[in-house]
Amino acid sequence: MIRDIITYAVNNLRNRKMRSWLTVLSILIGIAAIFTLVSFGQGLSSYVNGLASKMGTDKIIALSSKSLTSGINEELFFTQDEVNLLGKVKGVAELSPNYLKGVQVTKDKKVVYSFGIGMSTGKDRRLVEEVFTVDIIRGRALKTGDRNKVVLGYNYLVPDKIFKKPVKVGDKLDINGRLFEVVGFFDELGNPSDDRNVYFTYAGFESLFPDLKDRYYQIIMRSSADTVPATVAARAKEKLRKYRGLKEGEENFDIQTFEQALQTFTSIITVINSILLLIALVSLIIAGVNIMNTMYTAVLERTKEIGIMKAVGAQNKDILVIVVVESSLLGVIGGIIGVMLGWGISSLGGKIAAGAGYALLSPVFPLWLILGCIFFGGGIGALAGYFPARSASRLRPVDSLRYE
Repeated sequence: MIRDIITYAVNNLRNRKMRSWLTVLSILIGIAAIFTLVSFGQGLSSYVNGLASKMGTDKIIALSSKSLTSGINEELFFTQDEVNLLGKVKGVAELSPNYLKGVQVTKDKKVVYSFGIGMSTGKDRRLVEEVFTVDIIRGRALKTGDRNKVVLGYNYLVPDKIFKKPVKVGDKLDINGRLFEVVGFFDELGNPSDDRNVYFTYAGFESLFPDLKDRYYQIIMRSSADTVPATVAARAKEKLRKYRGLKEGEENFDIQTFEQALQTFTSIITVINSILLLIALVSLIIAGVNIMNTMYTAVLERTKEIGIMKAVGAQNKDILVIVVVESSLLGVIGGIIGVMLGWGISSLGGKIAAGAGYALLSPVFPLWLILGCIFFGGGIGALAGYFPARSASRLRPVDSLRYE
């Protein structure tokens, strides 16, 4: 019986090819949009989870800016006395301050602007590398005494990304009018800004910017194993606030655990994705209305046929199932093609993003997303076809047979 109904529904759709494909087109656009947006959202979630696993949850980040999302303000900084103060906070196992300043890098007469970061070369260097999630992939790391040497971000290795020719270990770059030798390169981070950073030793940075000596932009801390990072961060924030004579809520700095920073980032991404999904859902609502219109038209065209079916014994529920199955098939077909189209768009978009230096924008295609979009398309079709189906099932055989 079910097989007969499906066969009958498929034949009816074949007999109205143009109308059926136009209806499918309206729903596949919405499904493709949802699939693309969710796949990139899942990719970002995967990227964030990867960061969390690399960095660990014991890290605390202090920024001289008012919040982790307010951007970089080079006029704000931590003093060496404040670094020493935070180092004495109960629960802080180790800490490492970092310098930051915009730099001008020149090679073959081309000038680019990047951020220069002064970082530790001591035992706490690994703490910084864990937070930045970087590892040396070529050359070597900076050592104490490397006053005129630098390590560069990944994009300096890529032709035409920053300079026409890739930079090599041993090359010398003009940075703010001084020559620095390149001794190594960090691995790719996934965004152009971070992958073009220039890393100095403390001594190298201070020699380039003597007025910024002991004026740090960022302090990275590790909480001890027997403490809760959020509690340690709160202690550090309170202690620094009192040291600066500030009232609660009026801080001109920010101290958060890495987990809290990730939650802020995830919340922003969730809001953006929700807005985009709402836009995509509007197109699906329009597609549902289109399916409903198609099925109402189909019912009118087959009024006499429905009368004959009822006259030979078809019940109301049989007519209802036939029409719902037809509309569901339209939704499923639209869902399948929409998934295929969305997969293609996402894959192409991911390659374009990676080529532009945004490797973090890499789509992920979990099985639940693929099946969910297909079933969602079928569900929209079934829901849109229910009302025309109910109308068809209630037709009286005598009236249907007289319909012209």
